[in-house]
Amino acid sequence: MPSKSTIILCFLLLLISVWSCREPEKFVDEKPDETRFTKITLIEKLDEPMEIEVLSDGRIIFIERKGKIKMYEPEKGSAKDIGFIDVFYESEDGLLGLAKDPGFETNQWIYLYYSPVGDNHINRLSRFTLLNDMVDMESEIIMLEIPQFRGCCHSGGSIEFDSKGNLFLSLGDDTTPFESDNYNPIDERAGRPGNVDAQRSSANTNDLRGAILRITPQADGTYTIPEGNLFPKGTPKTKPEIYVMGNRNPFRISVDQINGNLYWGEVGPDAHQDSLKRGPRGYDEVNQAKEAGFFGWPYLIADNQAYWHYDFEKQESNFEYDPAKPVNNSPNNTGLVELPAAQPAFIWYPYATSEVFPELREGGRNAMAGPVYYPDLFEQSDVKFPRYYEGKLFIYDWMRSWIFTVTMDENHDFVSMEEFMPSTVFDKPIDMQFGPDGSLYVLEYGTYWSAQNDDSGIYKIEFSAGNRKPIAKAKADKTQGAAPMQVQFSGKESFDFDEKDVLTYEWDFYGDGSALSEKKDPVFTYPEPGRYKAILKVKDKEGLEARSEIEIQVGNEPPVIEVDWSYNRSFYRGNPQVAYAINVKDQEDGELGEGIGENEVQVNFNYLAEGFDRVEASMGHQEENPLQVIGMNLTVKSGCNACHALKDASVGPSYTDIALEYEGKDDAATYLQQKIINGGSGVWGERLMPSHAHVEESSIVQMVDYILSMSPNKQTTSKQSLPTKGAVNFESHQQSDFHGTYIFTVSYRDKGANNIDPILRREQMILRSPLVLAADADEFGGTAKANNQGSRLVKFTEENSYIKFEEIDLRDIGKLVLSIDPNKRIGWIEVRTGGVDGELIGKTPILSNELRPKNHQGKWFDVEVELQGSKGYHDLYLIFKTETGVDIWNSFLLNTVYFGRK
Repeated sequence: MPSKSTIILCFLLLLISVWSCREPEKFVDEKPDETRFTKITLIEKLDEPMEIEVLSDGRIIFIERKGKIKMYEPEKGSAKDIGFIDVFYESEDGLLGLAKDPGFETNQWIYLYYSPVGDNHINRLSRFTLLNDMVDMESEIIMLEIPQFRGCCHSGGSIEFDSKGNLFLSLGDDTTPFESDNYNPIDERAGRPGNVDAQRSSANTNDLRGAILRITPQADGTYTIPEGNLFPKGTPKTKPEIYVMGNRNPFRISVDQINGNLYWGEVGPDAHQDSLKRGPRGYDEVNQAKEAGFFGWPYLIADNQAYWHYDFEKQESNFEYDPAKPVNNSPNNTGLVELPAAQPAFIWYPYATSEVFPELREGGRNAMAGPVYYPDLFEQSDVKFPRYYEGKLFIYDWMRSWIFTVTMDENHDFVSMEEFMPSTVFDKPIDMQFGPDGSLYVLEYGTYWSAQNDDSGIYKIEFSAGNRKPIAKAKADKTQGAAPMQVQFSGKESFDFDEKDVLTYEWDFYGDGSALSEKKDPVFTYPEPGRYKAILKVKDKEGLEARSEIEIQVGNEPPVIEVDWSYNRSFYRGNPQVAYAINVKDQEDGELGEGIGENEVQVNFNYLAEGFDRVEASMGHQEENPLQVIGMNLTVKSGCNACHALKDASVGPSYTDIALEYEGKDDAATYLQQKIINGGSGVWGERLMPSHAHVEESSIVQMVDYILSMSPNKQTTSKQSLPTKGAVNFESHQQSDFHGTYIFTVSYRDKGANNIDPILRREQMILRSPLVLAADADEFGGTAKANNQGSRLVKFTEENSYIKFEEIDLRDIGKLVLSIDPNKRIGWIEVRTGGVDGELIGKTPILSNELRPKNHQGKWFDVEVELQGSKGYHDLYLIFKTETGVDIWNSFLLNTVYFGRK
């Protein structure tokens, strides 16, 4: 019989062996250091993104408020359009909500909540089916339609599923706050607008607005009502879809996937002070519903602080509402008079510092609710969040741009909260969810509401308990040239996520170990022609390694193109005739007229009515025909290349196949134009093309011309459209139109040398009207581009925010005329070359509304800026300066920039 000590020893060994088989976890009881989290940029510069859905393979479906449905593909690092809905997107309406079906992997269903265009003012919940990663617009099944008072305010629109297959949809109160002095809107007077009394919606048991609905979608597109909603089906004067009501604007919701608790951020009213006549100041709320209930609005707020019943006709306060027995006696009510007892908020905070939750700070408010984290719901991975966050609720604020985690007890009641990644910048987070690997995906809307913000994007936050692998980035100042060829390499953009790690570098210039360097930025000379693979390896102090490669081609020097142009190279005015002369030099081929023939140089002059994108233009660098470059430019900008390639079939047929299919058909161009506008399927099997009704019709015409030109039967040898010396006439534009662009292009493809492929070089001038939309600048910093009554204006959102125009020819430019609206702000604009701290060449006076000319009509007025001492090509920066500040509601506005002559 074993001794007692032997039994104890065996028991301890058994415990150790069991414990050693468990998943090793760190930071279970202590908060992980913020440096253990890495915020990774996936994609940026989105146009009013609203909600995301992360798929099992890491792809992300997301929506933009103006109607686009997109899919981010991580292997490509870009997003493609997969659908488009023509929506009404003024005020707070548009394409608002997105969710994938719990069975998405097999049924490919998604749900969208949106505001359809038309005279029937409704918002709609519909189910759609994806076919080959495209939204089949003809598959729409309309599930719900909710009347909406368009113009203002509070549409809600967030969609989430629970673990039982129930769909939750949040709806705002559809009520203006401004008619009630930003307190509770309960104006019962006859003859008033229909959106001044929230008792007709949020406190109305017979209205879906101001509520969060819970329904169970069925396979045929209908839905049933689950048990446990606020009103049993068949209850008179009620809507059975209602789960919680008494909401103002539940803009972003989430559902605990373990216990089914519902969370939402409630965007509250704007009153800054308590009122003896009206009631409490405004609060934002984070709410929790463990079961169905009434949450107080428009009678109570925060921890059930009561508003007064206010008679707007007599301007008298009659009684305070009772949270235990709220009643709705409004003549606009079509539901029950006696309402369920009001539930207090879970978390609440005003503009000022909260006495109850001071950690939430002060300022503007837009509360939103994110997910509750459970590590066991996600696959084992190296990047999932630690168990420290188990059961914690992630909440965030769109205005304050913070994220907090909320700790709850075993009854799911509030215990405490702490800020998540406090030193990390979040630019207006608007949605978040955990991906299949347990990392957190954050969708950021960017600075300004109703604007395309360059600081918007989708980001992934990963956790690392241990050492992280470095990232290698190899750069070279040139990759083509004649032998001997000296190359300046650089590895300085390589980095490591662990701040204290020190990287070592190893360059292998031939890729075979015969020529090495341990410098970060070495210089190496290739003496002989050939193709070489230069490899950079970076290694951290624990031995983790990453590599990056660059192909170097030695033996063929790129050609050089020179254009003698007797006119400004950036702008056109009137209808000038401009003389030009071209020379081409190539180290191996010779010079134009001496080794290079006139017919080998392509010279083209084209006009594009809808403008031209210089960034997209560079993507067509392998096309010698500028008309093909223009067509390629438009297909890229319109998202067509996400599904179509030039020669190989992708999601859709190749452009070559399309051109061959319709070759010789008289109505081919018209048919394809309508096909692109309307979308559809059938010609190429079940492959679906979404509607492109949002693309300008003139652009679609040029896209079709480009596609039809891709037939191999139409490809001809290089044809010179203009001589290398001559003149061009600017005669295609309308004098009143400043959107069009002329493109003067010279291209030459050399003959190759030393077994190195020929090299194409292009010299291109993009000439536009001197009256330029500020939103058509080439770079933006601290600004937002907004749509305003047909004008794409720029909002300067902070001190030193700027716009940049690239490579502007200033040789005969003597002034800028800025069309501005100070918008209650005070500041000035500096004009600099080369950078935001570059040479100062112009400056406006102090700008404010007081400078607006007397009797001036309209939003905009002009300010002239004299330019001093600058000639030649420059990157031009317009920088906003202020001593009084800006905020996101009142920012300095710039509409157009006119480049005037001296």
